[in-house]
Amino acid sequence: MKRSGEEMTGSDGKAYRSLNSFLREKFGGKVYKISLDGGFSCPNRDGTLSKTGCLFCSERGSGDFAGDRDFSIGRQFDDIKGMMEKKWKDGKYIAYFQAYTNTYGEPGELRRKYREAVGKEGVVALSIATRPDCLGKDVLDVIEELSGEVYTFVELGLQTASDVTAARINRGYTLEVFERALCDLRSRGIDVVVHVIFGLPGETEDDMLKTAEYLSGKDIQGVKFHLLHVMKNTPMEKILENGSLRLMEMDEYVETVCKAVSMLPPDVVIHRLTGDAPRELLLGPMWSLRKWEVLNAIDRYFRENGLYQGKNCVIR
Repeated sequence: MKRSGEEMTGSDGKAYRSLNSFLREKFGGKVYKISLDGGFSCPNRDGTLSKTGCLFCSERGSGDFAGDRDFSIGRQFDDIKGMMEKKWKDGKYIAYFQAYTNTYGEPGELRRKYREAVGKEGVVALSIATRPDCLGKDVLDVIEELSGEVYTFVELGLQTASDVTAARINRGYTLEVFERALCDLRSRGIDVVVHVIFGLPGETEDDMLKTAEYLSGKDIQGVKFHLLHVMKNTPMEKILENGSLRLMEMDEYVETVCKAVSMLPPDVVIHRLTGDAPRELLLGPMWSLRKWEVLNAIDRYFRENGLYQGKNCVIR
């Protein structure tokens, strides 16, 4: 990757290091994610911390595009792979444990389910989405064990570096907990991808960019940027209805996410620049359904404003 003052681009010509280019470089071809539901719950939903959950989280624990938890991991994988092969004949796969908190279980159960997934033909990587307060030593031992056999990364849902905002959205843990989990994972050589949400209640552009600045100084390997989606049957729906939430406009989001990416080190992989939500559940912003239009606008903003990943990184 280029690190001088000239424009830094990924191998795919993007102004940032995209997940697609990273995976092609690492595995020598196209790699697809298969989203799985491991049947887990979450301490922020089962009453351990609260029964509310994070205010933005959907009824399926942000796993709205994952497999059916009524089926085994292997069955879910085969079903989704079969559908994908109708469109893409060749490829390798990431087994992605997406729904709810995927380290919230007994170590033996975690090991069994992870192994069932990575044992499927074509799987080259394991991705585990979780909370930083659900990574005890026994769980870390299991993840480290798997990471010695297949490329493994953990996705931590930070959302914001502000503890004030975190309390507002009922995240259920402090920044200190995130930092401890990050240190524990990296000390075992496990890559970490951090989830960030822009447009959270009460946050200004400055607040959002402070999260990017914070992450630029951390030992992370990837970032997923999400736009706040307000979905039906979530606590965030009531906040929208009572007028306490202003949804981001498309041009605001595009500008903010491009500025944030420019603040990150060039070696951090950008796993996502905007998220998805089921059309039938989405209450807003409705423009987010035009995903390719949003992505094209992001590419255009980078180009027209001379921005690229790493340009404004001053910490690392």
